[in-house]
Amino acid sequence: MNKYSRYILIAMASLISFAAEAQTESSTDLMRSNGKIFVVMAVVVLILVGLFIYLFSIDKKITRLEKEAQQ
Repeated sequence: MNKYSRYILIAMASLISFAAEAQTESSTDLMRSNGKIFVVMAVVVLILVGLFIYLFSIDKKITRLEKEAQQ
């Protein structure tokens, strides 16, 4: 199982690097000049914050259920 995890991690890292190289400077310059890059970053940050809050709440619920199951 651990062997497959390494292969998946390597595959994901290589895909991310290929995607990063595929970005052209003209598209990023266009988004910076229009100010849209800030909107994109704000949306990404909001999504990540929402995911972390959701995971934290699930962790608290699971911890509570485990404590109830032990009693």
